[in-house]
Amino acid sequence: MEAMLVDCVNNSLRHFVYKNAIFMCERLCAEFPSEVNLQLLATSYLQNNQAYSAYHLLKGTQMAQSRYLFALSCFQMDLLNEAESALCPVNEAGAEIPNGAAGHYLLGLIYKYTDRRKNAAQQFRQSLTIDPLLWAAYEELCILGAAEEATAVFGETAALSIQKQYMQQLSTSLGLNTYDEERNSTSIKNTSSEDYSPRQSKHTQSLKDISGNFHSHGLNGGVSNMSFYNTPSPVAAQLSGIAPPPLFRNFQPAVANPNSLITDSSPKSTVNSTLQAPRRKFVDEGKLRKISGRLFSDSGPRRSSRLSADSGVNTNSSVATVSGNVNNSSKYLGGSKLSSLALRSVTLRKGHSWANENMDEGVRGEPFDDSRPNTASTTSNDAKSCDQEDETMSIGGTAMSAQRITVGVSEILNLLRTLGEGCRLSYTYRCQEALDTYMKLPHKHYNTGWVLSQVGKAYFELIDYLEAEKAFRLARQASPYCLEGMDIYSTVLYHLKEDMKLSYLAQELISTDRLAPQSWCAMGNCYSLQKDHETALKNFLRAVQLNPRFAYAHTLCGHEYTTLEDFENGMKSYQNALRVDTRHYNAWYGLGMIYLRQEKLEFSEHHFRMAFLINPSSSVIMSYLGTSLHALKKSEEALEIMEQAILADRKNPLPMYQKANILVCLERLDEALEVLEELKEYAPSESSVYALMGRIYKRRNMHDKAMLHFGLALDMKPPATDVAAIKAAMEKLHVPDEIDESP
Repeated sequence: MEAMLVDCVNNSLRHFVYKNAIFMCERLCAEFPSEVNLQLLATSYLQNNQAYSAYHLLKGTQMAQSRYLFALSCFQMDLLNEAESALCPVNEAGAEIPNGAAGHYLLGLIYKYTDRRKNAAQQFRQSLTIDPLLWAAYEELCILGAAEEATAVFGETAALSIQKQYMQQLSTSLGLNTYDEERNSTSIKNTSSEDYSPRQSKHTQSLKDISGNFHSHGLNGGVSNMSFYNTPSPVAAQLSGIAPPPLFRNFQPAVANPNSLITDSSPKSTVNSTLQAPRRKFVDEGKLRKISGRLFSDSGPRRSSRLSADSGVNTNSSVATVSGNVNNSSKYLGGSKLSSLALRSVTLRKGHSWANENMDEGVRGEPFDDSRPNTASTTSNDAKSCDQEDETMSIGGTAMSAQRITVGVSEILNLLRTLGEGCRLSYTYRCQEALDTYMKLPHKHYNTGWVLSQVGKAYFELIDYLEAEKAFRLARQASPYCLEGMDIYSTVLYHLKEDMKLSYLAQELISTDRLAPQSWCAMGNCYSLQKDHETALKNFLRAVQLNPRFAYAHTLCGHEYTTLEDFENGMKSYQNALRVDTRHYNAWYGLGMIYLRQEKLEFSEHHFRMAFLINPSSSVIMSYLGTSLHALKKSEEALEIMEQAILADRKNPLPMYQKANILVCLERLDEALEVLEELKEYAPSESSVYALMGRIYKRRNMHDKAMLHFGLALDMKPPATDVAAIKAAMEKLHVPDEIDESP
């Protein structure tokens, strides 16, 4: 009965019938109470988005897998201290982290969200050491700014590690077939269930028959090679009177025993569940190109202060659980970042051996032939003499030889090296290098939703909105229902003032997933473009409510509060974004802008400098850092920063304008005029440029030229405040030694 209930629960999980899985598993735990059965019930709860049920069910349990599932439940409920205590018991200082790579990955996320970046990076590196194919861990290292070059992470050491794991499986596969043949030739009547581990390592988890003392729950009936990443757990005795089934799946005694229950004895051990990490963010530099208020006539407060962020990711990363199917079980988790934690179900075999024929004969009830053992021995020796290329095992239904394993590992790691290096360069804001790296990918990988979204984000950072829009549009075509990066896409459309496209995108995202923060960020951008900032703020707050670990949503709230001149709540929103991710430089920039508007110049310089340290390639951040330095009478240093900003992006008019302002204050009027003449080529319709030139000519007593430039500035329809300042300067044209130095 117990084996049948376990199999029923596993089948329900495999087919996503979670209600039935929970019901049948409750019957299982009532009839056969054990901690292992509780693990299966907790897994069912987690798959059904009931982390709170799993939490109360597993509280106080001690087995390694129970501690992992309990930690996962705590993580999803935002009980990070309890989650850490479950993975690292205080009274067991040397206790091994359960579930190997997945356990270290989960612990790394806990450290990350509790602002222990060094510890988090250490855990992510450890998980990559155990499982070099755990991409989510490498991406988290990129987000933390602590990733090594991809060639080092996915290099020769990783290849040897993976090859060793698969070669052990291959050799074990051959050994198992030989053992099967010898066992069948010796005795068919007295078979017994035995433990078997496909990977011999300290992380190997012993596998038992599903009706015996231990059972694992997987996606399929084959032996899972993920046991390499599992932490050994003590075997819990279950209250079962059922005799364990035989080791050989196809064998039955010639005389059937009516009291024995024949079941599928293949162990089921897979691990996976989906975890989310907050996504990266990107500064929206286009909005910042124009100086707020008086600098450029068409720039409103939002355009001068809005930054975009790559939160896309809700980084969902998979962490191992004793469950068969991946499901988003956290209220914080969105789309999949790791579809599953390298669940490669392995079926051990070596061709079609005589042993299987012998078992089939036993099933038919034919009498045992004493001559068969000699035949088995002969067949076994013949098999051992075969070429190594003929020695195969099955991975995911595909026969694999030693040579094919080596080639496959090399191909996978070559691909990950290119993707990893592009990802690392993107998160260090070396965007052009990242684009060049992604171009090295094969077309079939380049034209996927994830890669095209990364390309769009890189162009977005480079302030190339047309190319960014093209990349995101292609990403939508490749993966119409993938929300990765769509928040950035909506901001691109915001800057391009594509209100129709933005509205259509927002409606599509809402209809696809109303519970995704990206959907509500797009909707908020749509309202913000229409100058309905209060409604936009409500949409951004909805995104925060859906996922408090979504840093970009907090930042967008801060931008809207700043636009509405609610600086107190704006600062709170930016600080919340930094609590989620201290490298979210958009929030540092936002705080710097608030302090600059409040004329708290020392605080402003500090926050702009923090943003600059994270992203040293942003010309906008350098421009405002130089502005703060100039206000603090550090004009020479400010000029150096402005020069760097101009070199970083010559198309950005802001640093050139600010440089001219600083030169005017230093009485270097000729140099200032040269800069402004050059600036007119990049921004020919900006009234602020002509107004500043008029003030310079006035100061040099060149009244005709001054009047001409003041008139040109007025013809370009500047904001009302600038109109008043220009008219006042024209009225005082003949008053000596007076110049309006306001920006």
